[in-house]
This record gives sequence, C-alpha cells and structure tokens, in this order.
Amino acid sequence: MANEKAVPEWRPKFNPWLIAVVVAVAAFMEVLDTSIANVALPHIAGNLGASMDQGTWVLTTYLVSNAIVLPITGWLTSILGRKRFFLICITLFSIASFMCGIAPSFGFLLFARVIQGAAGGGLQPMAQAIMADSFPPRLRGMAFAIFGLTVIVAPALGPTLGGLITDSYSWRWIFLINLPVGVVALTLISQLVEDPPFLRRVKAGQMRLDTIGLSMLVLGVGALQIMLDKGQEDDWFSSHFIVVLAVIAVVCLAFLVLWEWDDKEPIVDVRLFKHINFAGSCIIMFLAGIVSFSVSVVMPQFLQIYMGYTAQKAGLVVSAGAGIMLITIPLVGVLTSFVSAKYLIAFGWLGSALAMFWSAHVMSMQIDIGTAAMVMVAQFVPVGFIFVPAITASYIGVPKDRSDSISGLTNFMRNIGSGIGTSLVLTVIARRTQFHLTRMSDHTGIGNTDFTSQIQGLTYALHMQSAGVGMADAQPGALTRLSQLVFAQASTLSYIDAYYLMGTASVVMLFLSFFLKANDPRHTEQHAAH
Repeated sequence: MANEKAVPEWRPKFNPWLIAVVVAVAAFMEVLDTSIANVALPHIAGNLGASMDQGTWVLTTYLVSNAIVLPITGWLTSILGRKRFFLICITLFSIASFMCGIAPSFGFLLFARVIQGAAGGGLQPMAQAIMADSFPPRLRGMAFAIFGLTVIVAPALGPTLGGLITDSYSWRWIFLINLPVGVVALTLISQLVEDPPFLRRVKAGQMRLDTIGLSMLVLGVGALQIMLDKGQEDDWFSSHFIVVLAVIAVVCLAFLVLWEWDDKEPIVDVRLFKHINFAGSCIIMFLAGIVSFSVSVVMPQFLQIYMGYTAQKAGLVVSAGAGIMLITIPLVGVLTSFVSAKYLIAFGWLGSALAMFWSAHVMSMQIDIGTAAMVMVAQFVPVGFIFVPAITASYIGVPKDRSDSISGLTNFMRNIGSGIGTSLVLTVIARRTQFHLTRMSDHTGIGNTDFTSQIQGLTYALHMQSAGVGMADAQPGALTRLSQLVFAQASTLSYIDAYYLMGTASVVMLFLSFFLKANDPRHTEQHAAH
C-alpha cells in the first residue's frame, strides 16, 4: 500500500473523451493505409512503369517497416517521451504520405512507403497507450472501444474507399488525403496530450542502443513479413527463397527473445510475457488478427472471382460487416465496466465459431448479395467482443509505466496475426481447390454416364442456340463450360473448408479464454503497483 500512495493519482487536464477521439483519428489514418492501396496496385504499377509482381512491394515495404517499429515503441518513448514520439510519428507519416502522392518513380514510392510504415508503426500503440492512461480502469474498456473502431473498421473500409478515390480521381489521392488529417491531428494532439509523470524516461547520456537486439528484430520481422507476403506466390517451402526467409525469421526471433530476456535495458520488453494476462491477451490478439483479416479476404474474393461482382460492390458487402461494428464495439465498451473480460472474450469466440460454421453452410455458387452481406455481419459482430476486452485484459497486473510496451506488443501480435491470417486462408483455398478437383475428377471422366449425359445435353443446347454450329463444333465449347463449372464448384468447397478451419480455431480459443485471470470490473485500479 505504501508504494501505491507514493504514486499520485494522475488525470489529464483535458476531457479524456476528447483526447481519445483525437488520438483515434491519427490511428485511423495509419490503419487505413494498410489496406487502402490494395485495389490501386494495378494503377500504381501501370503509371510508374512497374509490373504487377513489383507492385505488391508497395504493400510489403510498408508492412515490414511498420512491424519492425511496433514492438520497440516502449523503448523509443522511454528516450523521446510519449507525446514527442507521437508528434514525430504524425509529422513523418504526413511528410511520407505527401512523398508517396508526388512520387515520380516506383523506387521513390517504395522509399516513401518505408518511411510511412515506420512512422505509422508508432501511431497505433501510442493512441492505445494514451487512452489507457487517460481513463480510469473502470472506463478503459469504453475508451478501447473507440480504438477498436479505428483498427478494425479502417482495414475493412480501406479497399472500398481506395477504389472510389482511384476510380474518381487518381491513385495519388489515396496518399494525399492524409495531409489535412495529419495537420489537424498534429495541432490538436500538441495542445491536448501530455505525458503522465509515471512514464519511464532514460536520462540524457544514459541511452544505450541494443544493436544486437535491434539487428535480430529487423532481420527476423523483415524475413517473416516478406515470407508471408510472397509465400503463396512462390508455393511456400518448395521455394528456396521462402525456406531461407523462414530459417532467418525463426532463428533471429528466437535469439531476440533469449537475448532481450536478460538484458537490463531491452529494446523489446519480452519479460512482459511473464504476466499471464498479458501473454494470454497477446495470443488472443494474434488469433483475432488472423480471423478478422481472413473474413475480410474470403467473401470479397469469392464474390469477385466466381460471382462476377466488381471490386466496389464486393467492398460494399464487407462494409456491411464493418458498419455493424459501429454498434457492437461501443456496446462491448460499456459491458467491460460490468462483465469480466474473459467472459466477454469467450462469448466472442463462441459467436465467431457459430458465424463461421453458418457461413460454411450457406456458401454456394447461388449466394445472393443480401445473404453475403448477412454473412459478413455475422462474422464481424463477435470481433468486438474479442478485441476490446483482450486489450483491456492485457493491462491487468502490469505496472503503469509499461503501458507503451504493452500497446506496442499487443498491436504487433495483431498485425502479425493479420499477415498470417491472409496468407493462411489464401493457401488453404488454393490447396483445397486442388484437392477437390482431384476428388471430382473421379466423377467427370468420359466413362461416367452422368457426366457424359451432361456433355451431350450441353452440346445440344449450344447447337440449338448458335445457328450454323454443328454438334461436333459445339462439343468443345460444352467441355470448356463444364470444366469451368467443375473448377468453380471445387473452389467453392475450398472456401467452405476455410470457414470450417476458422470455426474450429474459434472453438479452441473459446476454451483457452477461460485461462485469463478474471478481473473485477468494479475495481478502480487494475495495474500493479510499481
């Protein structure tokens, strides 16, 4: 108790809700840039003289630099101070966005994206940390609901907004729109935000750069992100390049943990994983990243490739799911003041499991846009019940002065999960499509009477529809159409398999949720004394 009294109760000078909205705007701007450029890649590559394969580096360079900065934000704030670091990140992000928007060449654009990703890596965790310290624990869940809206809704809206801007104006405006937002955020944050007195700061002249830890982080995370981005394209471990990246990632990240564990001034505070709630929350955030990004990929891809929807129309289906979160996430924020985090998380995983299994049941080549929108709504509703309480639980039992490290590592785990989720679901779809094609080949041979009858019927129909086309000439067209139908059916089965996989993972996480420490939401303080 003596230690607790030694630390005065601190509250910000300005209304914390105003602070939460302002810092959330900065985080929203950054998260939006992780997905807004996706649909503009063909335009960017064509305009700057790059191939489509090269165009994907617009995304990869951003994600790599972003992921490297996330886990070291706690160390950076101990040197620069949280507010100063936040303002530097916003300034650099805005400048880099301007550089992207005026890029005269593809190489210049990639350079600007590296800066933009690195600066953006500090925006999410700083926004989360500022919210954590600006609110008392009993209101923290409601604050994190605002943060949840930015980091979950923004990636879902990104492709739709990016498509609208690119089609209506130019791909350059998907970057230039960050400038006014950055200026407003910079002005307001400089006036409203202040550093709490309990934040750790390294005194001048005592800063020590852990070059070994930083080198392992850069190599490990860089190799992992490139492997996730290029894995499916290069057929994973059949590629020597991917194998080398995997070895580098595993060795460097494992060594990083061992090295930082005993370091007195670690660049990544891995000792936080000794706290069971923090470790459990990181696992949950990792899985939540996998599921939330996977569902944003599966349905839009299916609608565009097999149902003939435009990217904009498919994006609107995703927006229906993102829109429902404007209701569910604030509701979860209120519930965190009355219900223990682990029960909300368990409910979220239960809802996720039911949504995935239902999605697998209704998935078919006859799915209409209304049903597809309902599928997205069902899949997005549980995300808020997982995301907001998981962030809230990560602070339980951890000293106040570790807020920046907590936010950096939880966001890092979610981002890595997002990358793995996207790669995993695309790989599952590709591999299971081949599996189902092999199985279906047993029923599509010339010796199969039902298949032969379908060819004959379709050949006759084409013969009757096209004047002057004989039966012999119509048969190749019939075979082509049937082949396309068989491939579409095999692909549909693979999408169903992906939903079953995500549903099974949700069931496993449902049971693991109960290992979290049950907090009493009525308590006024949940941080450990320090």
